[in-house]
Amino acid sequence: MVDMNTLPVEGKYLMYKNKPLVREGNTICYGDRETDACFLILEIIGSKTVKGIEVPSGIFIQIVDSANPAKILKQGDKPTLTEAFSLGLIWFERYSKKQ
Repeated sequence: MVDMNTLPVEGKYLMYKNKPLVREGNTICYGDRETDACFLILEIIGSKTVKGIEVPSGIFIQIVDSANPAKILKQGDKPTLTEAFSLGLIWFERYSKKQ
């Protein structure tokens, strides 16, 4: 689980669809806690080696309320990072519109 009490990332980081996409260790966060109603967390829970390259396998997906980070709006898992990020983006967009 991501420690929500850490300081924000300083400097430049990757942007996707005008929102920050940040990876620290096995955790990937998408969305802005300051301006978005929710944000996406992808937790890499496993890895495997394919053709000599280590790739993520087993991704835990969470949509978290920005106002109350202890409140998980939706969660699930997918076997690959591509599937997890695609599903996570759909959830993120749906929950962002509800707010």
